[in-house]
Amino acid sequence: MRTDTDTPWGSLPAREHLPAEAPDARAPTGVPVLDVTIPVHNEEQDLESCVRRLHDHLARTFPYRFRITVADNASTDRTPAVAARLAASIPEVTAYRLEEKGRGRALHTVWSRSDSPVLAYMDVDLSTDLNALLPLVAPLISGHSDLAIGSRLARSSRVVRGPKREFISRAYNLILKSSLSARFSDAQCGFKAIRREVAERLLPMVEDTGWFFDTEMLVLAERAGLRIHEVPVDWVDDPDSRVRIVSTAVEDLKGVWRIGRALALGALPLDRLARPFGDDPRDREIGGVPGGLARQLVGFCVVGALSTLFYLLLYSLFRTASGAQAANAAALLVSAIANTAANRRLTFGVRGRERAVRHQAQGLVVFGIGLALTSGSLAALGAATGNPSHGTELAVLVCANLAATVLRFLLFRAWVFPDRRGGDDQPTIRMEPNTQERSAR
Repeated sequence: MRTDTDTPWGSLPAREHLPAEAPDARAPTGVPVLDVTIPVHNEEQDLESCVRRLHDHLARTFPYRFRITVADNASTDRTPAVAARLAASIPEVTAYRLEEKGRGRALHTVWSRSDSPVLAYMDVDLSTDLNALLPLVAPLISGHSDLAIGSRLARSSRVVRGPKREFISRAYNLILKSSLSARFSDAQCGFKAIRREVAERLLPMVEDTGWFFDTEMLVLAERAGLRIHEVPVDWVDDPDSRVRIVSTAVEDLKGVWRIGRALALGALPLDRLARPFGDDPRDREIGGVPGGLARQLVGFCVVGALSTLFYLLLYSLFRTASGAQAANAAALLVSAIANTAANRRLTFGVRGRERAVRHQAQGLVVFGIGLALTSGSLAALGAATGNPSHGTELAVLVCANLAATVLRFLLFRAWVFPDRRGGDDQPTIRMEPNTQERSAR
């Protein structure tokens, strides 16, 4: 997986509505608000009619400046000449040539070089009704969402296609939901958009250069907590589609396995995609409150409850073969390692292997403090009663663990996983607006 170190660290700036344009701002000068990429390979027959139809639609209905970019990836027919002719005759059209095939490669290259704040793409066959284009990009322009996708599987979508492709599409999305816990409904519809500042950080993490590019981008964005807007679309299947279903399906399954393994190992720096508070001016006026405290408390309590059950189960298991003190120490050690790992990932949002060993070592120090509390409680119980029952031991240990839990959270938050504003460990919540980034946008 790609974890390019030159990707900017820290939280993304707060989403903001793009500035409205003056009535005469439709002139083809300045930076276009929307850049629609059309990736093509050997499409000399359909390219010109597609581009002219899309241009006519945008010129009539889109209230901002726009650009249409034809991304030709290694065509061997007259597609490059057609694209060049369109770029020469229509001011809002540009052509880009890549010498290697791959829809993902084409989108990655063009989006990475575009200066438009909203980036979109659609397939050259225009299977999707163009009336969905403005609803697709509107949430990105308004600052409401980070990505937007067209969905052929939404209830209100109207789709015309054969049963074979319908079955494959639904089966593929079912695989994504069951294996990667994906919540978006349609990964492969060729109709998507993304805000540029999100693409700048997300694209370097996307490894696939082919048809799995869309899925990988969406899964990473969703896991990072970015907002994905879905638009129901009217879609008519292209009978001349050149997608090789079997080979594409095999590559997609390989991609699902690769992404699932990377997410399980925490090998992706998804904290670079975190969105801070700050959209509401009231958020910026709050001072002296550590970021994410409420969320961390909830996460810590959930992890703590599960860890306590795990600890009690281990203690009961170990107690059948050893004394109370040995069983307590062994159960607490195993559960402490699991607790630190779970809190690292789920409560404090630290991903990747960096400092993982250090965090576990610090967690063991916290474990030592908990061991002292619980062992001291058992020693005090033994001195007071002589031979306490197993139920009494468990009750005392529950009370001791509650006290140790409070102390553990404070130590985790202040020492093991501190809130490093602008640091490397985790996403942070910026309570002040980033004026430098805002002015740059």
